[in-house]
Amino acid sequence: MTFQETLIQILNRFSETDPIFLWLFFAFSNFAENVFPPWPGDTITVFGGFLVARNLNSFGWPALVTSTFAGNLFGAWIMYRFGQMFLHWVRKKNFPFKDSLYDEESIEKTFAWFRRNSILVVLFSRFSAGIRFFVSIVAGMVKMNPILFFGVFSIAVSLWCGILIFSGFYLGSHWEDVLGFLEIYNRIIVTILAIAALVFFWHKKRQRTAKQNS
Repeated sequence: MTFQETLIQILNRFSETDPIFLWLFFAFSNFAENVFPPWPGDTITVFGGFLVARNLNSFGWPALVTSTFAGNLFGAWIMYRFGQMFLHWVRKKNFPFKDSLYDEESIEKTFAWFRRNSILVVLFSRFSAGIRFFVSIVAGMVKMNPILFFGVFSIAVSLWCGILIFSGFYLGSHWEDVLGFLEIYNRIIVTILAIAALVFFWHKKRQRTAKQNS
């Protein structure tokens, strides 16, 4: 039995749980996917839409929406604060191989790019499980305005989680069909990001080579 099949069985059994525990479960799930990327948060969010459609145990839209937002915002805040503290720690502490691993000039260039494009990056990062984990950390590192960050983050959560929830709601007992689409979608996004990263590093290498030869 695959992990996905095991997860589906667990979720189906969990659907009979008391509404309070269901609220805490969905809040925890959305929190966990922000701090621990391997957590299958999207799958559980789709299941939430299906659960509302079944209307079991009085677990309805208000409970699902509030738990989704509470978990996401708390998880993002934790990683935002982690980003602030981590960068301060790295700059103040001396650790082995710091000079070879920590390049202040490159980091500042990356931060400058992030500041210029912060709204778009935060907005669209929610649509990729591969980068949403890092964006909150980097937002904390560059000290992005918290009101702006969490405002844009909330819009992103509304869009992405809304798509997942409504998919589970309207597909009903066929909610598992969304998982196949998500798998293909994430593979495409990861491939695009990998190609973009390779092109970026190749371009940087050419720039360094050109400087050395000039």
